[in-house]
Parts: sequence; C-alpha cells; structure tokens
Amino acid sequence: MAHPLFFLVVCLVLAPAAAAHDLQSNEEGYISLLLSNKGVDFAKDVLINKAVSTIIPLQLPDIEKSVKIPLIGKVHMILSNITIYSVNISSSYVETGNPGLVLVASGATASLSMKWAYSYSTWLIVISDSGDASVQVKGMEVGLTVAFKEQGGTLELSLLDCGCHVQDITIKLNGGASWLYQGIVDAFQGSIGSAVENAISKKIKEEIVKLDSLLQSLPKQIPIDHVAALNATFVDSPVLSNSFIELEINGLFTATDDFAVPRRSSLFYNCPAKMIGISLHEDVFNTAGLVYLNAGCMHWIVDNSLNHSFLNTAAWKYIYPQLYLQYPYHDMSLDISATSSPAVKIAKNGINVTIYLDVTVNVLDDSKVIPVACISLEINASCSPQILWNKIAGTLKLKSFTMSLKWSEIGNVHMDLLQPVIFALLETVFIPYVNLHLMRGFPLPLIHGFSLQNAEILYTESKIMTCSNLLYA
Repeated sequence: MAHPLFFLVVCLVLAPAAAAHDLQSNEEGYISLLLSNKGVDFAKDVLINKAVSTIIPLQLPDIEKSVKIPLIGKVHMILSNITIYSVNISSSYVETGNPGLVLVASGATASLSMKWAYSYSTWLIVISDSGDASVQVKGMEVGLTVAFKEQGGTLELSLLDCGCHVQDITIKLNGGASWLYQGIVDAFQGSIGSAVENAISKKIKEEIVKLDSLLQSLPKQIPIDHVAALNATFVDSPVLSNSFIELEINGLFTATDDFAVPRRSSLFYNCPAKMIGISLHEDVFNTAGLVYLNAGCMHWIVDNSLNHSFLNTAAWKYIYPQLYLQYPYHDMSLDISATSSPAVKIAKNGINVTIYLDVTVNVLDDSKVIPVACISLEINASCSPQILWNKIAGTLKLKSFTMSLKWSEIGNVHMDLLQPVIFALLETVFIPYVNLHLMRGFPLPLIHGFSLQNAEILYTESKIMTCSNLLYA
C-alpha cells in the first residue's frame, strides 16, 4: 500500500507538465494547479483514511516493570504484543502558509490489545499468571508540519515538526486478581500513553522519509505515446497561502527523448467554489503541435477508398481543364501535409486555431502516383474544449479558410471553382479526422482513484482553466 502522506502530497502538488526544447529559448509555458481550501479539506480527509489504514495494525514495544504491591511485595510485570488495531478521528484540519503545511487530527480514539504477565516470589514458591487485556486511548491529538522545496526539478519534502499527545487511557483486564488491575493501571498507564505517542510519532517520521524518497524518484518525463512526452519537472516550490495551495510546472510538450529544464513565470488563479483548478497555457497546445509535426504525424492521404466523388478528374473538368484533358476519368488522391505547427491562441472569448496546409493533387495512372498541382491553405477554426473523465479533449469547427495555388505542372487551376471542393474536403474529411484524435484527449494531472466532477472551463488571455470538484473512488 502506498505511504499515507503520498496521497495528500500528490493531491496538492503532482501535476504532469512538459517543456519543449524548440520554444524554450524565447517562450514560457506551463501547467498550473491550484487547490482551494475546499480541495485541501477533501485531500486531507482522503489522507486521514489512507493513513489510518496504512498504520493499522501498529506494534508497540514490550513494557516491563517491577512494582511493589501492598501485602504482596515486589511483583515483576510485563506487557507484550501491544498492538493498536483501531483508530478513529473525530475532527481534523489543515493550515497552509509559513512555515509549511500543518495537519492536525484531534479528539482521536485508539483501541489496543495486549498480553500481560506477572510473577513474584514467596519464601516457598514463585507465583505467576498471564492473560490478555484491552486498552482504550481517548483524547489523542496528532500533528505534523511539513515543508516543500523545489530542487533540480523535483520536490524535496522535510518534516519540520511532529507530535502525538494522549489525554486519557482506560485498561480492561481479562482475568487476574483485583489487586493486579490497580497495579497495572498505576504502573503502566503513563508508559502505555508514552508508547503510543512515541510509536505514532516514529511512524510518521519514517513515512516522511519514505515519501521524500518517493517524490525524488517520480519520473521527470511522462510519455503520452511513442512521439510525445510531458516533462514533469517542477519549476518552483509550492506557494502555500492561508486560502490556497498553488504549484506551477512548465507545461510544454516535448519529443520523447528531448528534455529541457523549465523556467518559471508567474500565474494566479482562484476557484473558491471548487476544489481544484488546473490552468494550461496556450503554449502547451502549441508545443504539442510542434512535437507531432516534427515527428511526421501531420501528414494524411485522402484517396478513393473513402468513395468521394471529387477524387476523379471528371469532377475537375472545369476546375482544372488541362488535368481532365490529359488524364480523363482517372482516379485521384490528395496528399495533405501541415507546413508548420498549428497556431493556438487563447483569448477571453474562446480558443482560435490557425492551421497551415499544403494539399498536393495527385493523379493515379496505372501504378504511378503523379503530382500535378499543390494548393496552400490557411484554415481558421475555433476549438471547444471538453473535460472527459480525467482528460482534456476538444473539437474544431471551421470558421474560414484562404487558399492559393503554390504550383501546377499542367496549366492553370480555377481557384474560385475549386473553393467548394476544398470546403467539402475540410468539412467532411479533414475536420472530422482531426476531431476524432482530439476527442481521445490528453490526461490531466490527477492520480489514480481521483476524478474530476462538475468541471467548468474558464478563459483568460493566453490560458484556459478547468475548475472542478474531486471525486475519490
């Protein structure tokens, strides 16, 4: 089972992001995660449940004492197999700010089981007995303060303070003489309380060390597919205020084997009515396009397997007369290639995308593919983002396009007559194909078990933000 504090820390600070080498020199972009007080409380409740399930059962060291009992004398007592098997937390809270994150659980109760044994000597014989007992710990308070520091793209976690205090203990013996009960209560009540306090404090310290090691081992790159990856390096230490926790990570896509240390820039968002806010700079999307373009993924061939009527020279008789005269009733194919990465621009009223394409017109003559002309396109589209489960997806909608003849091998092309054909190509082939891939989505920074609920998308200059509640299953 994962370390209990890991669940809170990841909820608060873990967000995949990326850096692209090509834009690193003159542009900055990142993903920012902001957790409101509501989100911190939610993460705190998850942490406590996970912490309790991880700590329990907790074994305490044996306790031995020699006690002088009236009328009996010196009695040697030992408590063994002391085990905390149940903990209940009645209230808890989290405070954020200087010097770090403070988590306090109060009014807690714990149930323990143990074995007892005693022995004492008379002038004739040695008398001994043993049995078991149950212990109820009440009014327990546990607190810790941790600090986060960014170091070389990772987060270092340090424990500033930790403690546990037990207010009251009730012991119930099964078997044994009446004097034995009072003797154990008098001799061991304080020792049991101290043992519980020390064991829980020690366990927290051990878990913090393990968690820090775990944070250091988190991958700095998160692969999306064989082409692109996200650079999960942190750009600065988390901002801990009294109303939110903010973490900023460089958010640009990178090729799988390309890596650059991110630079920091500032961002502030707030979603007071929601638990979590995740912002994405437009350069996240711009570098995604750049990575996939450089990998050769923005190239498509449209042929007659799709049964389009315009993929025969007969349909081009008036559009491209020389083509029809030279290759009458020949099948055709269109070779579509992006000439540069799509330009994504986010404004307060939405997302605009400009796509630059070259469409090469080919004639299929027997087994030969003969390029005869090339049309350059500049496509303007709007994008509507959506949150699908834990991914951000979207759809494009064509707004307008312009085109020009780049070159022709066999005469002139009547561009005004070609425009309806290109419009049909974009509306029925290109845009649906792109949307099919966009709707697959890219993962948002959430760990396994958490999902977004009732997400809203907000726009500002150069950034979008999703504000959402969290659901833990």
